[in-house]
Amino acid sequence: MSDIFENDIDSQYEDISSLEDNIGYDTPEDDGSFVYPKPLYKLQLEYSSEGVYATVNNPKLKIERGKYVIIPTRYGKDMALVLGESTTPVGIKPSDVVVIDRVATETDLHRAQEFKKREKDAFPIFKEKVQAHGLDMKLIATHFLLDEQKVLFFFSADNRVDFRELVKDLVAVFKMRIELRQVGVRDESRITGGLGVCGRPYCCHSVSDKLRPVSIRMAKDQNLSLNSMKISGQCGRLLCCLSYEYDWYAEARKKLPSEGIHLFYDGTRFKITEVNLLTSLIKMQGEDGRIVEINAKRFVKENGSWKIVS
Repeated sequence: MSDIFENDIDSQYEDISSLEDNIGYDTPEDDGSFVYPKPLYKLQLEYSSEGVYATVNNPKLKIERGKYVIIPTRYGKDMALVLGESTTPVGIKPSDVVVIDRVATETDLHRAQEFKKREKDAFPIFKEKVQAHGLDMKLIATHFLLDEQKVLFFFSADNRVDFRELVKDLVAVFKMRIELRQVGVRDESRITGGLGVCGRPYCCHSVSDKLRPVSIRMAKDQNLSLNSMKISGQCGRLLCCLSYEYDWYAEARKKLPSEGIHLFYDGTRFKITEVNLLTSLIKMQGEDGRIVEINAKRFVKENGSWKIVS
């Protein structure tokens, strides 16, 4: 989608098309037909800040907020933190819901702590092997699965990397299955976390793990300055919050006239020059030179045309 909105960038602004996402993230659509199971819990895989929905087959299984449970993941069985029961889930599909295997025991918790120590030790080993093979890879995170003999290495790279020989070396060191996962810049920010330009934790790390593609059109529709320093995050892509807020802006604009529309008011022909959705004020410029601001509530559409009422 990097070329779709390229023509919408005014010449007075820099070319920021490179800030758009050029890959599509999985954004589940909820058509309202899926009846989610009850109880339904929201969990988190702490090593990747990834959210998971889960239910139970055994009604006697007691699931408490703040506790840990064992669930199946895309990589194998692992431990997840219970964030709480979800009463109004949004945008989930049947495939998004897993079944909780069991509540984590003290043995599981102790083993997880031991694995965290091994994950720290694995960092320098991985970097050493990467350097030995002359590969251009940046290690993001390492994780040992709790119920699987497998270690995950998440890395970023500018291009595709042939790491087959690297995997052989890692297997010889760790004596278990090795899985390398190349992640994008947004995924890297979601995993590592940090503070955004607003001073708050990254949205992708603390608000939602669903990475929705963000376009320049979203920034334009929110009347934001197309300045890369103002609308991009530390990941080098457009701010996630642009997509979170875009739906509200898009819905609000449907109820108001657009910039450029002409109408008669107070005996003069006016042109709408600005629609401020946050202040609910609409600015117009008249043919007689007047510039006026009117509350958006006074604008009504009748027979396909906009007019201003008292």
